[in-house]
Amino acid sequence: MSKWRPALRDGLRQAGAAPLGEGDLAMGFYGDLFRPAGRPLAVGDPPYTSADVAEGFEQDLLLAWWEAAAAVDDRVAPPRGNTLARTPRPVQAALRALSRSRFFSGLALRALVFDLKQTRRYLTESGLREAARGRVHAAIGDDTRVVVAHSLGSVVAYEALCALPGHPVRVLVTLGSPLGMRMVLDRLEPDPGPVHRWPGGADLAWTNVVDHGDVVALVKDLRPAFGPRVTGVVVHNGAHAHDATAYLTDARTGAAIAGGLGAG
Repeated sequence: MSKWRPALRDGLRQAGAAPLGEGDLAMGFYGDLFRPAGRPLAVGDPPYTSADVAEGFEQDLLLAWWEAAAAVDDRVAPPRGNTLARTPRPVQAALRALSRSRFFSGLALRALVFDLKQTRRYLTESGLREAARGRVHAAIGDDTRVVVAHSLGSVVAYEALCALPGHPVRVLVTLGSPLGMRMVLDRLEPDPGPVHRWPGGADLAWTNVVDHGDVVALVKDLRPAFGPRVTGVVVHNGAHAHDATAYLTDARTGAAIAGGLGAG
């Protein structure tokens, strides 16, 4: 909240919109759900390493990130052949390649592996998924008109709105969203169809904001999956392609948010 509020304020100002008032912003925080229960840290307890990247979903997502990074960053050599065969060495190669990319530069290996696991856990662990959506539901009141969601949060927000019939939200703004990835689409709730469910009523406006170099937002255009009513906006966040505050300070994000603040 401490970082999002000033960034939201800047984006609204850039768009020439009125600032948020006190009490106008609530956050559906669920990050603590992904952290293990507290316990004493034993001497030598290792951080995540390449050996902790699980077969299946986590390796597939890692490969997708590697391929996407190579497509937009000439410092990243693309994977070749069956690069992520089920052995630790190709996983190490993927992590090394991503560590040289502009996108993942400065991100500790343990944090990158944690992101892989967080995405996999949300999409495969029903109890955690329900708890995360419950946090978002709790933040939506009768006067909520706009929902802004970043990264995996866009998946949580989409599912939360779909599971809340008759909700009052009139504008959904997704930032750096992985919703268009097939490995995410196929696991969405409610069950996916040829065109996925619209997350609100006929008057809901959905704006998806994406940076061309955002590796997490692998599929930039959400219209093939969710229909032509999704408005796509491409921004340029510089070296911080996936950073939430960079997205929020853009005038086009501010304009999309402002479009819902006056809705009755």
